[in-house]
Amino acid sequence: MQYDPIKRSLGKVFNQTPALRKLFYRLLDLLLLRAWHVRKELKNLPLGADCSILDAGSGFGQYTYRMSRLFPKSTILAVDVKEEQIADCNRFFTQIHQSNRVRFEEADLTKFVQPERFDLVLSIDVMEHIEEDVLVFKNFYQSLKTGGVVLISTPSDQGGSDAHDHDHEEGGVHGFIDEHVRDGYNIAEIETKLKSAGFSRVEARYSYGCPGKISWRLSMKYPIQLLGVSKLFFIILPFWYVLVFPISAVLNYFDVKNTHSSGTGLIVKAIK
Repeated sequence: MQYDPIKRSLGKVFNQTPALRKLFYRLLDLLLLRAWHVRKELKNLPLGADCSILDAGSGFGQYTYRMSRLFPKSTILAVDVKEEQIADCNRFFTQIHQSNRVRFEEADLTKFVQPERFDLVLSIDVMEHIEEDVLVFKNFYQSLKTGGVVLISTPSDQGGSDAHDHDHEEGGVHGFIDEHVRDGYNIAEIETKLKSAGFSRVEARYSYGCPGKISWRLSMKYPIQLLGVSKLFFIILPFWYVLVFPISAVLNYFDVKNTHSSGTGLIVKAIK
């Protein structure tokens, strides 16, 4: 399934005013289990008030906005390969009077290096889209200050892209989301790759355990599949989430609180 056209359709609905954009971010924070895990990790990071942050693969700017509120004195550079999203996010942060410390730029992570500039590099659902992942990890390492942290959320090899249910075709992994180039990471693989890039300490854990997998299907997979069939399903989405969200919220809570022996997602921290 092509995920980007659906995201663009949602963007057109919620980008009409800053208030709607903030509502969209809030809804994503509530519905996306990865946002729950990332929020937990960000709150536990020992970052100074005036920290410098790179959002590597910023997309809609959801996590940039969250970090701008969580670290109100920070400076944030957010980069992405999609020019239209960069312009859109810069416009939004100008409208909410945050452009003095939050900026979006177009950049290719396989080439992007800002030597020893950042205290934190955040990379959420990005590495599964990039073939040259070790090169990107090396760029992250060079761009971090000593003691800096890279925080990564990415699918695991336990079926994170639902690719196990489909045939692998030339040119990438064709599962629930066709844009992925690999069928997730296992913990040993991503730890080895990050250490080969120079990181001295790497911590990885599974997310999307049993409760998370159920929540993801209810809150994300099934609605996106319906929207892939017809945009008319936008009409029934509010009613779907009225029924589903209380269940998903409880499942998300237990997924974040529990330790999982396996899961379809990974949360990875690497320290320079």
